[in-house]
Amino acid sequence: MLKTRVITALVLLCILIPILMSGSPIAFTAAAGLFLAAAMWESQRLFNKPGAIPISIVWALAFVYLSLQTTTFSLPTLFTVCVLFWVFGLIPSLKFGLPAVTSFASGLISGVYAVAIFGCFIAMNYLFGKSTTLLLSTLVLVWIADSGAYFVGKAMGKRKLAPSISPGKSWEGAIGGAIVVILFAGLCVFVPALHETLPYKIYASQGGLVMVLSMCLISVASVVGDLFESLLKRRVGFKDSSHLLPGHGGVLDRIDALIPVLPLAALLVSVWSL
Repeated sequence: MLKTRVITALVLLCILIPILMSGSPIAFTAAAGLFLAAAMWESQRLFNKPGAIPISIVWALAFVYLSLQTTTFSLPTLFTVCVLFWVFGLIPSLKFGLPAVTSFASGLISGVYAVAIFGCFIAMNYLFGKSTTLLLSTLVLVWIADSGAYFVGKAMGKRKLAPSISPGKSWEGAIGGAIVVILFAGLCVFVPALHETLPYKIYASQGGLVMVLSMCLISVASVVGDLFESLLKRRVGFKDSSHLLPGHGGVLDRIDALIPVLPLAALLVSVWSL
């Protein structure tokens, strides 16, 4: 399994790193569109929806169109909608649970989650258009939060965060992950080579307190995204969202924490003109 994971990761890196370094919006949009189609297909399966393939293709084509056209489509509005969808539409499911997969309410949640995934990829494209470093630093914040939560949770986790959804997660781990993210943000402030990152740009524009609060929000959002996808999989009895990425599961398994984070980060960037 480890060998398979490593091989898949290396293949993905060999594909994605040249695209990121090229700075080409067309190449990036094409690659992101493929991953979006896969994520939408997996999402439709988790909600037991028919027509998963054509629906995923429609979402991917809409993404490519909006990413490459130059009309007055309001990206901040989309990012705001995504954040509100999480706050009022998806996060409550973590406390109250999901309705039956065949219910009308589940269909509504399916649509909300689809918009959230779509907004995540639009935000990814938006941040990439600003700068590769801005996008990568946002991704790194999520990876640091996840890794920090894992290791701190392993070392001292006692109080379960959401035992019925993801028994391995603890409050200590989640708090530890947030602290590690804040420490990384502090490093970005004091290391000149990291002054193009999201934490530093927030610091330079809004000050240290807002930067710390923003890092806390991003850390919380990453945990929420992870838990929500786990809840979806648990409801239908799936271990992974798919087997598209050998050794890693599906695309959603890799980006679940990014789905609420990227629109939030993009909203901050757009509102504060970072």
